[in-house]
Amino acid sequence: MNQHATLDSYGVLTGPDTLKIERLLPGPIERVWAFLTESELRRQWFAAGEMDLTVGAPFELVWRNDELTDPPGERPPGMGGEHSMQSQITELDPPHKLGFSWGATGSVTFELKEQGDEVRLTVIHRRVADRSALRNFSAGWHAHLAILAARIAGTAPAPFWDQWAEIKAEYDQRLAD
Repeated sequence: MNQHATLDSYGVLTGPDTLKIERLLPGPIERVWAFLTESELRRQWFAAGEMDLTVGAPFELVWRNDELTDPPGERPPGMGGEHSMQSQITELDPPHKLGFSWGATGSVTFELKEQGDEVRLTVIHRRVADRSALRNFSAGWHAHLAILAARIAGTAPAPFWDQWAEIKAEYDQRLAD
């Protein structure tokens, strides 16, 4: 990715089953870390779930995407109002790195690096089951990270589902089989 990971930069495939997406966010790094690790802040942009910040600790992520923005936008057919997943912390280096299992098969790593007054957030989602899931996850991360950027900047995010649907169409083209 180029030196400036803008708020609308697309994720890239770094392997057939691995997505990498970057964002430059307002600092300080401790605030961005809090949005990754504290359930009440994380539920505002991604998913709730208390974490014991210890490698090996289990936790549950609970998505309620209809509650992320007001209005939420139109939920696509087949998408539920709530989804949960069991995870486990696999990597931890506060406030620079958080890794966890993605259900039983995949993994996600968040890396934070200070760049002046900003923080470069790198999300790497590994071992995605198939191309269809990869397109869905790419759109999901893109929309969730747009909300995170808005929350950290103190601005109102666009409706989640509208963002997801728009960006999903783009990822469908970019990541075609």
